[in-house]
Amino acid sequence: MRYSKRNPKRSFVNKLKRLTLYLALFFITSSSLSVVLLRHIPVPVSVFMLYRHAEYFQQHRSFKTIDYRWVKREQISRYAFSAVIASEDQRFFSHHGFDFNEMQNAIDQYLKGGKLRGASTISQQVAKNLFLTPSKSFWRKGIEFWFTGLIEMLWHKDRILEVYLNIAEFGDHLFGIESASQRYFGIPASQLSASQTALLAATLPNPHLYSADKPTSYLLKRKAWIMKQMKNLNYRHRQHSS
Repeated sequence: MRYSKRNPKRSFVNKLKRLTLYLALFFITSSSLSVVLLRHIPVPVSVFMLYRHAEYFQQHRSFKTIDYRWVKREQISRYAFSAVIASEDQRFFSHHGFDFNEMQNAIDQYLKGGKLRGASTISQQVAKNLFLTPSKSFWRKGIEFWFTGLIEMLWHKDRILEVYLNIAEFGDHLFGIESASQRYFGIPASQLSASQTALLAATLPNPHLYSADKPTSYLLKRKAWIMKQMKNLNYRHRQHSS
C-alpha cells in the first residue's frame, strides 16, 4: 500500500496562490462597486481627507475639523469648470483618462534638463484624491491607473468634473469649491466670477504654499494665464460647435 507524502512547500504555495486570487477578486469587485456607487451619490469623504487627519495625528498636532461641503453641479459657477480645465487638463474632453501627449512632453522637458512636472489628468487626480494617499510607489501608480480607468469607463465627464471640484484641496483642511468660496470670498460657489475661479484654480498645484486670500505675484500671474486659457477654450468650443 502506497502513501503519498504531502509536500509542505507546494501546499503553502498553493494556499498563497489561492489567497492572492481571492484578494485580487475582492479588490476588483469592491473597487468597481465603489466607483459605481459614487457615480450617483455625493462623496461623503475621500481617502485624502482621512490622510490629512492621520498626518496631523502622526505629527502630534491637535485635531482639526475638515471643512468640506458637497454641492451639486448646478450649484457651481460655470466658470469653475472652465478654470480647472484650463489650468489642469486642457484635453480633458478628448482623452480617456490619460493624456499621453502631456506625459511625453513632461518627459522630454525633464530630459532636456528641466524640472520633472506632473502630467496627471483631472480623472487621475480624482482617482488619487478619492481612493489613495499621496505616497509614491510602483504599486500605488498601478492602482491609480486602475481607478482612473474605472472612473472614465463608469462615469460621464460632467460627473468627473463635479467630483473633482468637490473634493479638491484648496487649503489646510479645506476641501471643495463651496468651502473655498465661502472661506475666501464669503459667497456660495454658484456666484463665483471668472476671476475668482481662476484664482482658486491657480492654487491647486500646491494649496498649502499658495492661498487665494494672500495671492503672491506668481499666483496672480498664473491666474492671468488661466483666464487667458479660459477664453481660448471657450473660443475653440464655439468654433467646434459652429
